Amino acid sequence: MTRLVALVRRFPLVAVTIGIGLVAGALVAAGLEPAARWVISLYALTIAAVEAVRMIRGLISKQFGLDILAVTAIVSTIVVGEYWASLLIVLMLTGGEALEVAAAGRAQRELRSLLDRVPQLAHRIEANGDVVEVPADEVRVGDRLLVRPAEIVPVDAELASALGGFDESSLTGESLPVDKVVGDAVLSGSVNGPVAVEVVATALAADSQYQRIVELVREAASSKAPLVRLADRYALPFTAVSLGIAGLAWALSGDPVRFAEVLVVATPCPLLIAAPVAFMGGMSSAAKRGIVMKNAGSLEKLARARTVAFDKTGTLTVGRPAVVGAHAEAGFTENELVQLVGSAERYSSHVLAESLQRAAVDRGLPLLDSSDAREVPAHGVIATIGGREVVVGKPAFVGDHAPDLVPRPGASGEAVIYAAIDGRFAGVVVLRDAVRTDAADTLAALRALGVTSTLMVTGDVAATADTIASGLGITDVHAECLPDDKVRIIREAQPRPVVMVGDGVNDAPVLAVADVGIAMGAKGSTAASESADVVILIDDLARVARAVAIGQRTVRIALQSIWLGIAISIALMLVASVGLLPAIAGAALQEVVDLIAIVGALRAVRAGAAPVPGLDAPLRQPAREQQLVLS
Repeated sequence: MTRLVALVRRFPLVAVTIGIGLVAGALVAAGLEPAARWVISLYALTIAAVEAVRMIRGLISKQFGLDILAVTAIVSTIVVGEYWASLLIVLMLTGGEALEVAAAGRAQRELRSLLDRVPQLAHRIEANGDVVEVPADEVRVGDRLLVRPAEIVPVDAELASALGGFDESSLTGESLPVDKVVGDAVLSGSVNGPVAVEVVATALAADSQYQRIVELVREAASSKAPLVRLADRYALPFTAVSLGIAGLAWALSGDPVRFAEVLVVATPCPLLIAAPVAFMGGMSSAAKRGIVMKNAGSLEKLARARTVAFDKTGTLTVGRPAVVGAHAEAGFTENELVQLVGSAERYSSHVLAESLQRAAVDRGLPLLDSSDAREVPAHGVIATIGGREVVVGKPAFVGDHAPDLVPRPGASGEAVIYAAIDGRFAGVVVLRDAVRTDAADTLAALRALGVTSTLMVTGDVAATADTIASGLGITDVHAECLPDDKVRIIREAQPRPVVMVGDGVNDAPVLAVADVGIAMGAKGSTAASESADVVILIDDLARVARAVAIGQRTVRIALQSIWLGIAISIALMLVASVGLLPAIAGAALQEVVDLIAIVGALRAVRAGAAPVPGLDAPLRQPAREQQLVLS
């Protein structure tokens, strides 16, 4: 009973329409058929008047919709005395909204599942050891929290327990639990395994990654993009054909009832419902795969994409330079060079410091402490390690401490770090930002999907950009670009629509002006994510091609559902035009057409499940070390 009351409150017009039908049925049973006719006719005309006002407003704003068919069908059935048919048409119009809401709920399941998992509470461990339950938004950085088995991690944190296992499927799409050790980052929104663990908060709830994802999803779920009204482009020809068949049937038969019977089955609910349901299904399918579409209109633009432009660093490349070689001078070993350089870089804030430290750790070389270290900004670092003076940095800086330094320029795209030990030139360490392993496959997949032009638009020097672009088969390269240059290039790019893929703060303006801006949100900046139309939550470039494929499949399914509705409606109109389909039967059949169109449109829920040409199938999963970090 409670559920029935809730449905009545949610869809009052459907309830009123059914109520009017019951009242009219009771009047007919009591022998008061004229009263029943008046009750239904007045109600149906009221609904028609409301639809007519909506139609006129649309026409004033130069939007030609399908409302005219519904209004004409209601009025014509009343005029010819088929008042029960007019009530069924009204039920179809009001019930169509309920069907669309139900179908959209099914289509939005993956979007809503993220919203439903927003952490609300946290268990904070006080100084005396007591565990206190507090709202998640009251957690402060540094708070020690207890996460019980199967609970959602409330904020971004660092694991304090020795071991832990977490389900990150709602964040990364990785279906297998991820094992972590003490000190590892634990993402808010991930689900703890079977053993309680302790974590230390590293961010407020509002700044945690899951909350940022939720905000993106909320924006996507509330999207009401005009392109969802895909069926409107068929409104004028469908209306003309319907009125033409109805008028011809009346003219040939001389019976105005034929006119009403034809228009009953020409009511446009399938066309109005199919496209929105398909687009919500496509957005849901994308969200399940770590691709958040902020508005449904992006799906149609992606489906028609002909040009895709990429930033270089962090997009086509890993964005994290790695050591690719170490060359020690006579008197020094390679391991000695790497260990001392990595140890000295512990005291540097340079962007390459982490990579140099990691190179030593990867070789099994422990990082050593310094008794005296200082950084010279923009030049390098000097550290005393084990009683030895270690100087690391640019050649001119290191040369001031080692007169025997010999320049060793690297190849295009390489960074060369010089080192001196105790006043002698010790050698160089070479780093390179590697091209993503999935970059070539992504470009091949985009070409297979119909993208005819690919560009690289980067602020890096031309020599580095050209080397990477040639290896990937990109011939249109724009290097040494400032943000304004990128905006101009994307605005002028042809053919359109143009998709821009980037991840940094300097990409935010160009993502905003592209027809579709895609932010690699896993490692990119918040500014880039906010200005983009699509955010990829997983550090996987291949999902750019998958987003295009989902857009194409969604639009194809929407169009198939629309054309199916048109075909069935025209077939029914032809049957009605020769007098073989009474108005009330036609109205009932139209409800069946609605259901067929909705079921067809719901196929878009699986738009991302099929393999994409040029990519591995099934959907590739991110590597373990890839973390979901939006900023």
